[in-house]
Amino acid sequence: MVDAAILTAGPDDRGELVATLSAAFQNDPALSWILPDPAHRARALRSLFTVLVPADMRAGTALRSDGGAAAALWRAPGRAHSGMGEFLRTLLPLLFIFGRALPRGLKVQGGIDAHRPTGHFWYLHYVGVHPDHQGKGHGGRIIRAQTAKADAQGLPCWLETATPENVVLYQRLGFETQVEWDVPDGPHFWGMLRQPQPV
Repeated sequence: MVDAAILTAGPDDRGELVATLSAAFQNDPALSWILPDPAHRARALRSLFTVLVPADMRAGTALRSDGGAAAALWRAPGRAHSGMGEFLRTLLPLLFIFGRALPRGLKVQGGIDAHRPTGHFWYLHYVGVHPDHQGKGHGGRIIRAQTAKADAQGLPCWLETATPENVVLYQRLGFETQVEWDVPDGPHFWGMLRQPQPV
């Protein structure tokens, strides 16, 4: 099998990124807790990533595997926390997407915001592999494409995950758990930091 190339996504790739990420996160523990009904969750995820993909592309960079196998949204150093302008742009769409599930969504986001470090680092906001392509190494390849750039810049990387199986994958990629927390009555999270590696 020939490895799919890792490419920087542009505006014309937004639809592919939305499709890949919404499929990849269908069974995510945190999003499943926020949106328990699978059919509603599938619709909501497409709407959610339709909002998040352009916002994260403005704040950093998006990567894609040629063919749509994997996608990653990275927020640039100093841009991990959304500013007031971004908050106002996304508030109404998010209210519409989550509806009565919004309080759960705010609980999850509040925990993430409270445990994310300050300072300059590349923030892996979302990374996902389409279910049809999982288990083939696409996730590791698309993450390494950006961590190599962070290494060249001498910058750390940060991520959160609520998926226990992903912790080992991220450890193999150089991330180390810095903090763990539980959303009240909800999922468990790991916050993981990767220090820059010598190039």
